Amino acid sequence: MEVAIVIVVIAVLFITRAVKIVPQQNAWVKERLGKYAGTLAPGMKIIIPFIDRIAYKHSLKEIPLDVPSQVCITRDNTQLQVDGVLYFQVTDPMRASYGSSNYVVAVTQLAQTTLRSVIGKMELDKTFEERDIINAQVVAAIDEAALNWGVKVLRYEIKDLTPPAEILRAMQAQITAEREKRAVIATSEGKRQEEINLADGQKQAAIARSEGEQQAQINKAQGEASAILAVAEATARAIARVAQAIELPGGSQAVQLKVAEKAVDAYSKVAADATTTLIVPSNMTEVSALVSSAMKMIQTNQK
Repeated sequence: MEVAIVIVVIAVLFITRAVKIVPQQNAWVKERLGKYAGTLAPGMKIIIPFIDRIAYKHSLKEIPLDVPSQVCITRDNTQLQVDGVLYFQVTDPMRASYGSSNYVVAVTQLAQTTLRSVIGKMELDKTFEERDIINAQVVAAIDEAALNWGVKVLRYEIKDLTPPAEILRAMQAQITAEREKRAVIATSEGKRQEEINLADGQKQAAIARSEGEQQAQINKAQGEASAILAVAEATARAIARVAQAIELPGGSQAVQLKVAEKAVDAYSKVAADATTTLIVPSNMTEVSALVSSAMKMIQTNQK
């Protein structure tokens, strides 16, 4: 009975040491008599107890690694306090086990030295503007060396860049001066544009006034010309009608009568003037003499 119990215990112990359950996204490195004997994938695996052993266990998930903060010196001799986060993943469990005694420490140290080298090639202003370039250069440098450790570096992100307090104050003063400069420039540009707009408006107004005056003069001249033409046409029509009337029977007598009336009227006006000497023809019964005398008087009065 005791022998049976011993056999059962040994069997349980043997099964326990022989059967291994590897979780998902994990890889276990197996050694046989101290030598690498393979990598166990996820699932249930059988090993030889007391001969095989699980030497290393690796997670195949993406691992975020906080890179400790460090002081870096830029190209223009300015100190920067820089810290970041490194993301990597184990891609070769065998190399991760035997390529380095501690690949996490190795990756961390390499990230720090690479970051100092990259920052040292840049000026202070560039470090703030070109974070993406810094991240890419750090990843490229680390990834090349990490291949021997079975590790794939996915990305590196700078969390913070902190210059000294004196530099921060100088940068703040520079930003303030730049903003004031932009404000002054914007104000001057606004005034300049305002003056241009006012001058352009005055120019357009002057042009409009001159065009209006020109058009008014043209309209006035055209109106006067039309009036003169209308008077001339009316006078010509009147003269033409008078000429036509003279040609009619009795027209000559009517003209003589009209001239006689004018003559009488002219005599009355001349007689009313005390400074004028009036000479009356001796024979006033003759119409022709009266008309001739009247015509002469009319011409004298018109002068």
